[in-house]
Amino acid sequence: MTIWDYRVTAAPKRGIKVKGAKTTEDRFAAALEEVMNQLGAEGWEYVRSDTLPVEERQGLTGRTTVYQTLLVFRRPRAEAAAPDATPRILRPVAAPIAAPPVAAPEPPAAPLLGPADPRD
Repeated sequence: MTIWDYRVTAAPKRGIKVKGAKTTEDRFAAALEEVMNQLGAEGWEYVRSDTLPVEERQGLTGRTTVYQTLLVFRRPRAEAAAPDATPRILRPVAAPIAAPPVAAPEPPAAPLLGPADPRD
């Protein structure tokens, strides 16, 4: 079983100027590409992007909700990637074997005293 380390970083808010990128979309894509290539060179694998609400202060006592876009990356944890790490397979525990039923003891036999009436 692979154990992952995760890294979450904010997505760029603005595009960057690069040769050949003239539209806002192209410049933003270039900024996103730069972030992803930089983290990819460090061994991080892109997983997904999430947009989550965040409360920010506005003025002295006010609060407002804004949305932040985050990029999620992962890579295998160093100690988990060691070649001697073998996956463990968990098996369900079997129910204990029940002991065979114990037979109830037989009632004692009537005592052999002889006839109940001595005249017999």
